[in-house]
Amino acid sequence: MSDAETDGQATVRSAMSWRLRLVLVIFIAIAVAVVWFTNQFLTDRYTVATKNRAEVRQALYAGNLLSELQRNSVVPLLLSNDPLLIGALNSDDYSQSSQRLISLKDEIGSASIMMLDEGGRTVAATDRKLLGSTHRTKPYYIAALRSNDTVFNTFRNENEVIEFNYSRRIEAGGELIGVIVVEVDLKRFEQSWSSISDAVLVTDSEGIIILATEPRWRGLTEEEALKARSAPSAIERAIRATAQWAALPIEAFYRGSALMRLEYRIPFQGWRMTSFTTYASVRERVNGVLALEIMIFAILLAGGFYLASRRALARSIFFQRESAELRHLNETLQREIAERERVEKNLEVAEQTLAQSSKLAALGEMSASVSHELNQPLAAMKTYLAGAKLLLQRRRPEEALSSFQRIDDLIERMGAITRQLKSYARKGGDALEPIDARDCVSSALSMMEPQLKSRKVRITRSLPSDKVTILADRVRLEQVLINLIRNALDATKETPEPEISLILTAGQFATFTVRDNGPGIEDLDALFEPFYTTKAPGDGVGLGLAISSGIVNDLGGRLYARNGRAGGAVFEVQLPLLDARVKAAE
Repeated sequence: MSDAETDGQATVRSAMSWRLRLVLVIFIAIAVAVVWFTNQFLTDRYTVATKNRAEVRQALYAGNLLSELQRNSVVPLLLSNDPLLIGALNSDDYSQSSQRLISLKDEIGSASIMMLDEGGRTVAATDRKLLGSTHRTKPYYIAALRSNDTVFNTFRNENEVIEFNYSRRIEAGGELIGVIVVEVDLKRFEQSWSSISDAVLVTDSEGIIILATEPRWRGLTEEEALKARSAPSAIERAIRATAQWAALPIEAFYRGSALMRLEYRIPFQGWRMTSFTTYASVRERVNGVLALEIMIFAILLAGGFYLASRRALARSIFFQRESAELRHLNETLQREIAERERVEKNLEVAEQTLAQSSKLAALGEMSASVSHELNQPLAAMKTYLAGAKLLLQRRRPEEALSSFQRIDDLIERMGAITRQLKSYARKGGDALEPIDARDCVSSALSMMEPQLKSRKVRITRSLPSDKVTILADRVRLEQVLINLIRNALDATKETPEPEISLILTAGQFATFTVRDNGPGIEDLDALFEPFYTTKAPGDGVGLGLAISSGIVNDLGGRLYARNGRAGGAVFEVQLPLLDARVKAAE
């Protein structure tokens, strides 16, 4: 080959090399331009779409929140006109009030409902542990007294938990008789917000955070929360995933992180909702398109350039691994969501079962109490009926009329017991009057006369010669004495020479003492607990002393129990004298 041909081939190869280089440069320039334009275009487009979805989601959150507030705002007005609740406040009979509120709570979906009397004491509630608690210093009680309309309150309870409720006064004949308080359950919205990657907070008119997906933000301003508290894990993951972005619009960055901040005004007492949305979904979608373009360019380059093909292959493997990790994370997230839904369903079933069990337990306790308290007058009525029958057979109608009169008194007494029996948990008394304590002892012995005559029991009674005046409910006090005498009779069943002493003394207090010579008390600590009994099955249910202790506490006194030095059990009922009450009041 001549030098000229060699030079020509070299010139051709050189020209081809420059053309290839030029094509390579143009190809790379086109690839870069396409990738850059695609990145810019799709980032802007998906950013706008993400922002629109976030705005729609935020509007939906605010709408649900406002709907819940509006739905619960009408509940106090309806309950303040409920005839059953008004009747309970007028008659001080709240036996059906809590059950009424529980049924309404299940229908309405409120967190809790309380009914307070005019003094701020809880007389009915869906949470029975709140019965008897005082709320006269709470803002919702004070606000209800100052307004004739339904008022909304936001306050921190003793556990530093923010509560939301509506309160309204209940009137009868223009007079205040109570206050109804309905707690709004807004915490469940936080849980639903937390299930999405957004971080959401709601501030009141003063800029204080009252609802947030991050519990540690509550009670702070937005500035304090973002400085002093860490963001939710979803936002932290978004920051880590997008920290190296270079193609985001300016509004996408909030405090140096790839977050979008949106604010929405809630038309309720100046509330505002702020949400922080990550751009993770935008980056993932853009990366998917870019990966496809880069892969196409890599395949084209692979036909002529071995090195480029290897780089493209490595990049393809890298993207496949990244996609596999994303799929694995997505599957894990789906499993977690399914597990959380299953746990929530199980929790709902458990809550319904617990509510039903509470209803059955309360019904059983009241039935056992009524049955226990009516056994004594029923036994006495049976004895008087047998005596009246015998007297009529012997043609002594005048004496039989006396027995019938006693039966009539017992029937009236049974009616009084069924009306006034409030179990051992009832607070306060509603039939207090000045009475002579000696008459109560005599009436109790008269009531127990049939049982005392059926056994050879020595009864010792010691009463003062002067009147011992106390302020009490006579029927309920006699009920206590009868329970103590009956327990003494039961305790002396196995004693050869049974003896019961009844002593009434008047000093600083009026003291009733019931003493027996039985075996004594084994467990003093558990004596006054409900359903604790040492009797055989069928002889008692263990409610007598628990009910008696509650009655004495309602009357302002105390019931004590101890073992006597010479054996046997000693029960003492101490009640303040009427003169002592008057002096204390003065």
